[in-house]
This record gives sequence, structure tokens and C-alpha cells, in this order.
Amino acid sequence: MKGQPRRAPLVAEGVVRRFGGVVAVAGVSLSVPPGAVTGLVGANGAGKSTLFDCLSGAATPDAGRVLLSGRDVTTLPAHRRARLGLLRGFQQIAVFPGLTVGDNIRLGAEQAGRRRVADPVAATDQALRTLGLTHLRDHPATDLPTGTLRLVELGRALAAAPAVLLLDEPAAGLDRAETERLTALLRHLADDGLALLLVEHDRDLVDRIADRVCLMTNGQLLTPAAPVAAHGA
Repeated sequence: MKGQPRRAPLVAEGVVRRFGGVVAVAGVSLSVPPGAVTGLVGANGAGKSTLFDCLSGAATPDAGRVLLSGRDVTTLPAHRRARLGLLRGFQQIAVFPGLTVGDNIRLGAEQAGRRRVADPVAATDQALRTLGLTHLRDHPATDLPTGTLRLVELGRALAAAPAVLLLDEPAAGLDRAETERLTALLRHLADDGLALLLVEHDRDLVDRIADRVCLMTNGQLLTPAAPVAAHGA
């Protein structure tokens, strides 16, 4: 019904991840609502990336649950979660340098499957337009600058029609102008309904883009997702 809040498409309930005797994630509960950017901050070693692995399917929690649109996906691998609408970007850029920009992005649409993307070509075109990369469609990815490659990687995720997007240090290696462009783009995607979870060491960037911020330390969330000041205020 119009006016009612939408259910968060990604929810973690008491997630625990251990490595031997070390508890990297200690009973974390977190929801990532649609139409908003949720920031996850904390020092190196706080458990942020391990939590991301549990959420994305790169790792299986030792306890707790991960729900995607109400479905328990705790034991599903990353590629299965991706087909259900959960996509992840990595700190280290992962593109195929021997392919063109368009082909890199089209891979995301094709891997998503017909259930999410009926027309990979149309999905690729839309992602290229959204990211301002249409003029580079036929350009090889091999010699593009870091900022552009970040957009190509993001485009591959967007072409898969995600409901949730997890981004780990998306501004790493970007200059100020590229960071500003990325910030505006992520804000636009969230305003358009996407659920975004962002790990980023640049706290100023997080405070400018995030609707709520969670602080993680020693594998725990010290605070629930706290709202930040309205953007543009």
C-alpha cells in the first residue's frame, strides 16, 4: 500500500563468523533498507569485510542468518545470491581488460539470468547511459583510468538489476573529482530505490552520502544504524 515502509531486502540476524579461536563477526544484526545508503565504518580489522563476505555469499556464517527479500540465503553461494538480486563490488577493481567497456557491462546482465534481466542488450544500454559511459562502449577496458574502471565495474553490477548493492571501498584510488562523481551517482541510485551498503574509510564521504551509519569494532556493531543529517542541509 502506498505510504507504507518497504521491507528491507537484506537483513542479517545474529551473524557470527570465526577463524579458529578468533571471532571476526560477533552476532551482528543489520538491515539494509531500500532507497537508502547505509554506511558501515570502523578501523581495519573491525570485521567489516568479513561481514561483507557473509552477506554476499563469499563466506558462510558459523551462526545466525542472512535474509534476502525474506528468503533465508545463509548457505547460498555468491552467484546464487547474485541471481536473486544481491550484487557486490570489491576494493580491488575486477574487470576483464581484454573486453570492451560494453562487453564488460553486458556480462553482468547475462549472468543475472532471464529471471532478472529479460534483455541483456537493453540492460547494458541503460547502465552505460546511467554511468555516462555510452561513448566508451567499444573501447577496450585495458588502458582506462582507475575512475572509469570503477564505473565499469559498477555498471556490470547495475546491468544485473540488483535490489541490493554492497560496495567495499568504492572510492579507493579515485581523485577528488572522480570521488565527487561517484558520490553523486550512488546517491542517485539510492534515491531511485536501490538498497546500498557501503564500507568506506573516507568518513567525510560516508557522512555526505549515507542516510544511516553503523560503527563496527571488534566484530560488533557498537551502535544501530543511526540517521545522519539530511543531504544538502
